[in-house]
Amino acid sequence: MNRDTVYAQPAQASVLETNKVLRNTYMLLSMTLVFSAFCAAAAMYIGISPMMSLGMTLGAFVMLFVVNKKADSASGLFWIFAFTGLLGGALGPMLTYYAGMANGPGLIMQALGGTAIIFFALSGYVLTTKKDFSFMGGFLMVGLLVVVIAAIANIFFAVPAVSLAISSAIIFIMSGLILFDTSRIIHGGETNYIRATVSMYLNLYNLFTSLLHLLGVFNSDD
Repeated sequence: MNRDTVYAQPAQASVLETNKVLRNTYMLLSMTLVFSAFCAAAAMYIGISPMMSLGMTLGAFVMLFVVNKKADSASGLFWIFAFTGLLGGALGPMLTYYAGMANGPGLIMQALGGTAIIFFALSGYVLTTKKDFSFMGGFLMVGLLVVVIAAIANIFFAVPAVSLAISSAIIFIMSGLILFDTSRIIHGGETNYIRATVSMYLNLYNLFTSLLHLLGVFNSDD
């Protein structure tokens, strides 16, 4: 066995492990999205109140810490479905509101379609080019922090233009995080597919809700 063969074996094992994490992440992501959509539809059918929605969102926030703690164990799969189910159900009142608008179902489908296009385009770009987007991490975290602070401040001031700016910023930040998270997986920065799924799910969740908000505002101006 020559030296090149010795070096090639660990590299091949690393590639296989990365491909396994990527495959498992996309498989689990698709299942959690379907489950989340089912929970959202159930919440709309039941007609949960905004207060219940808030409670589910807070429960999901707590569950996020549980998922990250249990991600290395078999029970992590149960907790991630609990987490995404709560967030999906929390969408009930918002989806009911937009569904009641003129062309409401169409707006929801446009937001879903836009989210899918952005995700597949950006993930496909990273997977094709193999570019490393780890350099974006610090910038994205700062941007996310600024958006969170602005969103909290706008709860009290309720300026429509600021709300639009926040939704637009979230779309750009989540798009950047899709590039960043996909890059981390293919370059070995994230080796746990449950944690990778949580990151991707949150990117898509926030991307969808922000797109829906923008489409709803533009539709109300017609």
